[in-house]
Amino acid sequence: MLKTLQNAWRIPELRKKLMFTLLILLLYRIGNVIPVPFVDTAVMAHYFDQTLSSTVLGLYNAMSGSAFAQASVLALGIQPYINASIIIQLLTVAIPALERMAKEEGEEGKKKITQITRYTTVGLGVLLGFAYYTMIANATLADGTPVMAEKGVLQAIVIIATFTAGSSVVMWLGEQITEFGIGNGISMILFANIIAGLPSMVNTMIYLTWWVDLIVVVALLLLVVFIVFINDAERRIPIQYAKRVVGRKVYGGQSTNLPIKVSMSGVLPVIFAQSIVSIPATICAFTGNTSGWWYENVFTNSGWIYAVLYFLLIFFFSWFYSTIQYDPVEIANNLKKNGGFIPGFRPGKPTADFIRKVINKVLVFGALYLAIVALLPIIGSNVLEGAQYLAIGGTSIIIVVGVALETVKALEAQMLMRHYKGFLD
Repeated sequence: MLKTLQNAWRIPELRKKLMFTLLILLLYRIGNVIPVPFVDTAVMAHYFDQTLSSTVLGLYNAMSGSAFAQASVLALGIQPYINASIIIQLLTVAIPALERMAKEEGEEGKKKITQITRYTTVGLGVLLGFAYYTMIANATLADGTPVMAEKGVLQAIVIIATFTAGSSVVMWLGEQITEFGIGNGISMILFANIIAGLPSMVNTMIYLTWWVDLIVVVALLLLVVFIVFINDAERRIPIQYAKRVVGRKVYGGQSTNLPIKVSMSGVLPVIFAQSIVSIPATICAFTGNTSGWWYENVFTNSGWIYAVLYFLLIFFFSWFYSTIQYDPVEIANNLKKNGGFIPGFRPGKPTADFIRKVINKVLVFGALYLAIVALLPIIGSNVLEGAQYLAIGGTSIIIVVGVALETVKALEAQMLMRHYKGFLD
């Protein structure tokens, strides 16, 4: 990875892209520390640590680089854009008009869907901004200190408009990285947010015993190796194309394969599962009912019932996302149209059934992988004394490793394209 970055830096065009990406990330991090008006950020951070850190908002805060807990202008982060993209993606499967726009209208259809996603992002920004304002307007510490000293219509309009504008700016910054920088803009911003929490984690590790630190470091290294291995793992279904004679030329006859990745759904099932399983704790935090057996064993992330529900939801969303991403009938039909077939299986329904069977098997391994990575930090925080304060999440680790691998592959592809001499030599 370091060698790839070093080689990329020597190419002027790639160096400009790298510097542009770093500049955008720097501007984003500066925006993360600018507070919104009328909010006492110190009281807000203290309130978040007291009440909301174990809720779904804890995940939201990690994805925003701690900007959510500090009530900064970019507190909503990239989440409205991510949520809007997921919503439009799901609606594309459900609504025929959007499906035609995505598949049949080509580049023009993609531009329309991108524009719809942007409008949806702004709408979600307004909705989430209003929800955030409602929360901080009613938030008080245990001693009665309010997060907002002044409340009114003007304050509400200013704060909601600031949060909405902040989410739109983050969306624009992400698109600039995608178009003029290196890698995917959304992924790079998430990567920067998670990496920004490393100094705090290192500072926490200083106060732990040396053997706990050693176990945590070794476990993280093994987890990274495991994620890298699974990230490149795939099940390859052999495909054979029949020979066709068109005029004096013979087409087809070659062999290839249909790759099905083990981590076909990425980190999305973990994000969805964690969001849903944390909703009860979030409701309890808003209503002030943060005590009792149900809250401690079911709603907080330290209970075993929470872990079981988390595990089951990861499996459900892995299956749900795979059904959207892979359609065995469509794959079988495309193979049949192009003269391709799987050796040992007739075209049509037998091929679709075989592909579905393979996908289901791969899905089980992929869901187990996500569940192991997501639950190991929870298990470690319950077993190792003091590890619960490290704020290490399986979602964060998968995102960091995945983005690093994708960025390296993007750089290697760019360098290969620039050094390729074609058929002239």
